[in-house]
Amino acid sequence: MSQLKTIAVENAPKAIGPYAQGIVAGGFLFSAGQVHLDPATMKLVSGTIAEETNQVFDNLEAVLAGAGCTLADVVKTTVFLTDMGSFAEMNGAYAARFGDHRPARSTVQVGALPGNGRVEIELIAKLPGA
Repeated sequence: MSQLKTIAVENAPKAIGPYAQGIVAGGFLFSAGQVHLDPATMKLVSGTIAEETNQVFDNLEAVLAGAGCTLADVVKTTVFLTDMGSFAEMNGAYAARFGDHRPARSTVQVGALPGNGRVEIELIAKLPGA
């Protein structure tokens, strides 16, 4: 069995339950879902879906960096939206953050998210050199 390494970084929201910000196993980083929490205040950043999505990516990039990864190492994401009517705006912010890189993705509508957030994203990234 491969060893598990917990990722815990200061510049992403602290886990608010019995989970880790990320786990490294088998040459991959598996992130917890990130919502648009400001890690300094632990309050949701309010704004447009694009602004909220960008905060989610700021949080995810902090977790990625904690494992020595960047968005270029991401192989799969799952996006959770409380309103599929927000898809186009989220998708624009998402595309801007990834540039030409296109990891596999699933997007699903959910009934609710923690703190009444509107967007949550989790990811899997391949560790450099793995």
